[in-house]
Amino acid sequence: MTRRLDAPRVTAAARGGPVRLVTGEGPNRWAVLTVLSLAQLMINLDVTIVNIALPSAQQALHFGAGNRQWVITAYALAFGSLLLLGGKLGDLFGRKRAFIAGLIGFAAASALGGQAHSLGELIAARAMQGCFGALLAPGALSLLSVTFAGSPDRDRAFGIFTGTAASGASAGLVLGGVLTEALSWRWCMNVNLMIAVPLVIGSSRLLRDDRPSAWPRIDLPGVMAGSGALFALVFGLSNAETSSWGSPLTGAALAASVALLAVFAVIEQHTARPLLPLRILRSRPRAGAYISIAILSCGAFSVYLFLSFYLQQNLGFSPILAGAGFLPMTMSVIVTTTTVQTRVLSRTGPKPVLLSGLFLGAAGMALLSRLSLHGNYAGQVLPALLVTGVGFGCVFAASLSTGTLGVAPADAGVAAAMVNTSQQIGGSVGTALLSTIFASAASGYLISHRSSASVLAAAHAHGYSAGFEWAAGIFLTGLVTALLLVPWIRPRPETT
Repeated sequence: MTRRLDAPRVTAAARGGPVRLVTGEGPNRWAVLTVLSLAQLMINLDVTIVNIALPSAQQALHFGAGNRQWVITAYALAFGSLLLLGGKLGDLFGRKRAFIAGLIGFAAASALGGQAHSLGELIAARAMQGCFGALLAPGALSLLSVTFAGSPDRDRAFGIFTGTAASGASAGLVLGGVLTEALSWRWCMNVNLMIAVPLVIGSSRLLRDDRPSAWPRIDLPGVMAGSGALFALVFGLSNAETSSWGSPLTGAALAASVALLAVFAVIEQHTARPLLPLRILRSRPRAGAYISIAILSCGAFSVYLFLSFYLQQNLGFSPILAGAGFLPMTMSVIVTTTTVQTRVLSRTGPKPVLLSGLFLGAAGMALLSRLSLHGNYAGQVLPALLVTGVGFGCVFAASLSTGTLGVAPADAGVAAAMVNTSQQIGGSVGTALLSTIFASAASGYLISHRSSASVLAAAHAHGYSAGFEWAAGIFLTGLVTALLLVPWIRPRPETT
């Protein structure tokens, strides 16, 4: 028997939640959507733009290759471990306050990073970015959810939001190359100021203040256990990437993560005001959405990392041209997410969209696994990017919409945080797992072949192929999981 899952109209605050919420009836809701979409774009932009700037920053600040991963890891650790807390703070103290505080803090941290004169200063700035990003990201998605709750424009709004957000990673590759080559790597950090400052002004005028009815209490034991579990997990996976899966530190961190996660589950079951109300995870559509977005993030890592190196090292693309090479996938994602949200989800429900997206993601990875040492962009790379973009767009659209659909207003922030947490954890798993697979495959190829410059390039190409093959397997695993977990949901009837 199919079930119907409709987003309830916001009529009153849930117990312990804010008294007044943003609703989908305000005349400025499309302006609010613009602000929220640009904020999410800035967050996603920052992920890849720093990767492009990292070689120049390393040369300017004189730090070794062994330490450069901490510029990325510091952000991931802070962002991934604090997302649930960031989402809950918005629910408790007001989403407008949390969102604006996240914008200001993210901009300030970016400015500090742009003025860094040592590796330590740059790492500290990146950690600060992660902290405020953990406040900003769930704030944007939860504000979007409650702004368009009960509105017939909800699907269209989520389509625009997800399409804009999805373009951030590819845009970061292009913009990072342009800024680094034309100006300086520091502008890859400073550019956030040009986005954040206008957004702070717009947010102050457009967003309504949702003041809490009483001084809220925070589930401190849950915060410590939950944040500790996520920190240990991201740290363990990051250490596996730089050291090995057999490293004692990796094993200890992952074991600590499992133990803390078990403690967290017990705490959340017995506390009156949990950090993560377990009722959010008991919804099969939402649980399926969280798993699907994690699978997508895990597999998508191979596209941005492996293909960036393949385009530059094997096809001889410049950094700017390599970034531009991802634009067809970006446009494919934008068109797909907008179309799925506005024309497809309301007719089919999320399950067919998720299954189609995960299948196309696996097909795109399979095409990329056939890249040769001396391949070509138009015949090999471009078709795979277009297929992958459609698949990614389907999963993005269904997951971001379903992950917050039907959630009580007081839980909107933490439900949105779960979407971002799933993305972060999936990306960390993909980083560690697929990097290890690439390194093992490349090393094995070198051992079995005579060493030379051409053999080294061939070994890298072999490693990329192995990584893409595993990414295809990851997407197929996600497809089976979605098939078993996500229920068939009867679409909402058409409104006239």
